[in-house]
Amino acid sequence: MNLLLLLIICVAILVIGYIFYGGWLVKQWGVGDGTQAETPAHTMADGVDYVPAKAPVLMGHHFSSIAGAGPITGPINAAFFGWLPVTLWILIGGIFFGGVHDFGALFASVRNKGMSIGEVISANMSRRAKRLFIIFSYLTLILVVAAFASIVAGTFGATVDEAGVIDRAASVATSQVAMVSILFILIAIVFGFLVYRRNVPMGIATVIGVIAIVVIMAIGINFHPIYLTTKQWMIIVGIYIAIASVTPVWILLQPRDYLSSFLLYAMLAVALFGVIVAHPTVSSEAFPAVAGFAVDNGNGVQYLFPVLFTTVACGAISGFHSLVSSGTTSKQLDKEADAKPIAYGGMLLECVLAVLTLCAVGYAKMYNVANPDAPLAGATAIFGGGIAHVIDDVIPGSYTILFTLLVLTYSAFCLTSLDTATRLARFMFQEFWLEPGQTVADVKEGWKKTLVNPYVATIITVVLGVLLGMTGYAKIWGLFGAANQLLAGLGLLAVATWLGNIGKNNKMFLFPMGFMMVVTIISLAFTIKNQLAVISSGAADWGNYAQAILGALLIILAVVLVIEGIQTLAGKKKANA
Repeated sequence: MNLLLLLIICVAILVIGYIFYGGWLVKQWGVGDGTQAETPAHTMADGVDYVPAKAPVLMGHHFSSIAGAGPITGPINAAFFGWLPVTLWILIGGIFFGGVHDFGALFASVRNKGMSIGEVISANMSRRAKRLFIIFSYLTLILVVAAFASIVAGTFGATVDEAGVIDRAASVATSQVAMVSILFILIAIVFGFLVYRRNVPMGIATVIGVIAIVVIMAIGINFHPIYLTTKQWMIIVGIYIAIASVTPVWILLQPRDYLSSFLLYAMLAVALFGVIVAHPTVSSEAFPAVAGFAVDNGNGVQYLFPVLFTTVACGAISGFHSLVSSGTTSKQLDKEADAKPIAYGGMLLECVLAVLTLCAVGYAKMYNVANPDAPLAGATAIFGGGIAHVIDDVIPGSYTILFTLLVLTYSAFCLTSLDTATRLARFMFQEFWLEPGQTVADVKEGWKKTLVNPYVATIITVVLGVLLGMTGYAKIWGLFGAANQLLAGLGLLAVATWLGNIGKNNKMFLFPMGFMMVVTIISLAFTIKNQLAVISSGAADWGNYAQAILGALLIILAVVLVIEGIQTLAGKKKANA
């Protein structure tokens, strides 16, 4: 397999999908047809969450938030099935599943006052369905906050020796990443102030921002005096995301994510350059096209169906994306015409990153065959090391700089996804207590006023997330893949019912929705079976019991919501019953 040929074919297919299928969706749904004069960013502007953003800025936020580590870790973890199944699912999933899901969620939210998918469900299915969806989404986001807070803290945390003393010599890399990340937050605040309060033209501010990124990377690599333990960083990260969740989006969220996107674009450019210049060929022995339907990857036998479709996740379709589209992006969309490039285009750009990751996997496998004593292992090393080695073969001596850039970018996007997830969880917590059609501003008194207060909702969310991150989120992380894809199926279901109720074509949602529901239920059934086997053997801890119980509850949730959705789609019950 020639990696350059694979990349060219995939990018061409994705571009064709964006132009033709994406364009067809716009016509079918009437996106930007003038029936809605202004977006919620204008009609409900509050200077905090509802703030119109220029398309490039919002694209930066949206892409940074949905990308995170997903399109890198997903293809890497699924690669043991072979490169062909993963590639096909990235392309088919991205164009016909993920792109439709993300675009539909953003459009539905924009036409519903920028409210979340939960509110769309409430208005088109039932209040009970809304509450079930929000409970599930909120718990999923708490798990995301726990996981990413732990990942970020682990990336920043210094190495501690047996005596509990920080080993500075062994912690240089983590200290560098931490320093650059802190400086990055500071320049993002300055960028937001220049653009939104001093009206500096976006082009000039962008040039200043990109130069500042280069400067802070140089500073962080050479000056990094902060050495803290992972636990200490967990507390600091918790404080940061609590502040970031309630800070007006123009101060931090928009500018930081916009500037972060340049790191991601740089990472994409570096990866593209490496594949184009080196155009390595990977042998079928090192990386077969298809390894088989049932493959033992060292953790037991894994079946291509459903494992492939829950593992690739963000590289093809991810339920988390619908929460971003309807949670933060919809509240900042300047005009409806921007929805297609930001949501549908953002998903397909993520597919490009997933394909590049697959190229990195192929090269890493070849490298490991040639260097068995020093193999590339782990997502960061496989992606960063694989791409850096490809270019180093062409430009000797470039490995260290490129690897550092790629790892820093990977870390930056974990942090971006973390505080976006925190803000989304805050929205979900607030919306749970609202009546249909009600906004937070409409709640004037009583205990509900306290619960929908953004500061109260944020504190509860952060405390739960950080505590879970510090005490053992990994014990139930095995459920995340299926839970995330269940969220995707429910997002597809919600938008399909809404489109049906307003008389628009929703048929493009039906097969993806049904497929993701089947994938989810089968995956959860396998999880329950495996956990029950561990429990019956007497080797279980609380995590095994939790996964078995939560897995069963998720299946029940899926069945209940699907039944309500089918009834709504068939017109057998009134909306908002």
